[in-house]
Amino acid sequence: MSRSTTTPARPRTTPAPAPPPLPVRLAAETVGTFWLVLAGCGTAVLAGDEVGYLGVALAFGLAVLTMAYAVGHVSGGHFNPAVSLGLAVARRFAWRDVPAYVGAQLVGASVAGGLLYVIASGREGFTTADGFATNGYGDLSPAGYTLLAAAVTEVVLTAVFVFVILGVTDRRAPAGFGPLAIGLTLTLVHLVSIPVTNTSVNPARTLGVAWFDTAALGQSWLFIVAPLVGAALAGLAYAGATGDRHAGVDIEGDTRH
Repeated sequence: MSRSTTTPARPRTTPAPAPPPLPVRLAAETVGTFWLVLAGCGTAVLAGDEVGYLGVALAFGLAVLTMAYAVGHVSGGHFNPAVSLGLAVARRFAWRDVPAYVGAQLVGASVAGGLLYVIASGREGFTTADGFATNGYGDLSPAGYTLLAAAVTEVVLTAVFVFVILGVTDRRAPAGFGPLAIGLTLTLVHLVSIPVTNTSVNPARTLGVAWFDTAALGQSWLFIVAPLVGAALAGLAYAGATGDRHAGVDIEGDTRH
């Protein structure tokens, strides 16, 4: 009689779910960025005198919080070209998808800016010269801050914002609290920087309303360059500061890069 040997069964591992197709993720980015600009800039333009800086800061924070919960599981909830860049630099997002994400974010922001212009124009005597939530320095800074002050503010605060995003979306972070931390961080960023630049930390947010104010559009280069620099610095610094050196773990679960 022969003996039969049984090989112990290996434990089964559940494969990570495949991310949604790119067009679906781009649609989510468009909608999320649209809401961020409409809610944040809309509060500043339509109700800024009533709610003040605190109310505007909360509007931006709540906008990113709500959309991060709504579609963050679809696209990662970037809603910001600087965030997409920072995640790519940190090797947490595919470089090949960055241009498409940036395009979707610019479309969402621009549609929101156009809709806000239509709404704001419904008030007699409205002009963008009275304020259209645009970003600026010098004469266009809410409190008259210089180009240097504006550049430093945007670089540093974008770096902090992206650093927090990298931290709260790390696989070692407590699950489920990422959008809350990100929304609160964006609120704090606005409380610090509204008097300096009217707060960008997001090139799409800047351009979405700058299209309607030629003076602001002429200064928007700073609010493209400075947030991108800050985001890249955050992406480079995160691994060194936290010891997190793994790659390929995106906040929407795309590990195929």
